[in-house]
Amino acid sequence: MLNKRIGIDLGTANTVVYVAGKGIVLNEPTVVAVTAEENKVVAVGREAKEMLGRTPGNIVALRPLRDGVIADYTITEAMLSYFIDKAAGRSRIFKPEVMICIPSGVTQVERRAVLDATMAAGAKVAYLIEEPLAAAIGARVPIAQAAGHMVVDIGGGSTECAVISLGGVVVHNSVRVGGNKIDEAIANHTKKKFNLLIGERTAEEIKITIGNALLDEKAKGEEKKMEIRGRDSVTGLPRTIEMTEIAVNEAIAPVLNDIIGGVKGVLEQTPPELASDIIDKGIVMAGGTSLLNNFDKLMTKATGVPCHVAEDSLLCVVRGTGVALENIELYKRSIARK
Repeated sequence: MLNKRIGIDLGTANTVVYVAGKGIVLNEPTVVAVTAEENKVVAVGREAKEMLGRTPGNIVALRPLRDGVIADYTITEAMLSYFIDKAAGRSRIFKPEVMICIPSGVTQVERRAVLDATMAAGAKVAYLIEEPLAAAIGARVPIAQAAGHMVVDIGGGSTECAVISLGGVVVHNSVRVGGNKIDEAIANHTKKKFNLLIGERTAEEIKITIGNALLDEKAKGEEKKMEIRGRDSVTGLPRTIEMTEIAVNEAIAPVLNDIIGGVKGVLEQTPPELASDIIDKGIVMAGGTSLLNNFDKLMTKATGVPCHVAEDSLLCVVRGTGVALENIELYKRSIARK
């Protein structure tokens, strides 16, 4: 096939690119470094993430997506162009067909912004697929059946909850809370409790290393600890403290409750027949933030419905996008195009 088909999971934290016939070819942070004066792109992806919080005055490293939607159109377009070039090759004769994932709760204006940015970045045709649907396909949920399946996709910027039946979304809810809000909560807690200022990357490291959604009695006796370096907000000098699992749990609890509130909101609106299917099959959790230690146990405890994390949850959405891209006729009811 001469023209390539590319699936892009355009996430707030990471962008994953899938090429039909090849599989996943790219997985890079959604970060762009630009010059302050001309707004010219200097670095994209991993290279730009290394610059977060470390740039000189003339360079700014930023995230062009906020809460799952485009916050800076021009920079998103430049970033998409970079990813498409990297996946399809710069010297291409034919423009590729590109499918992009979007949160299910986005407005028409936000949808249009994604389609326009994709076309401007060099796509021949742009398709849009809703994230929960793509996550369900990627998690190998049989969505075409006349039965209810619930998927919760917890990403960096937003949490997408949806009940899917007969290949379409029946009930959905989008909460603009995700992994980035958890990082923010950790940074704020460290500042309030220890007078220590830490950066975005350190907060993320704390979440991954000692973050725990549900502390059991055994953990309380022998909790994990981690050494953290930052700047003292009183003296302004560098300082090191020891952070415990309990302190992190205390910091992130309100954010996790917001996410669980979004899931409960969907369960409350679900038709009774589908609700009984969901109790049988459980809730599938996808997205990078679902990997937070014991998050599935906390969700089960809060909702009363068994929850389990999908295999390779970080890549579920892009895998589903790839499957939909390779079988467009099957999924054409669920896809918007330009």
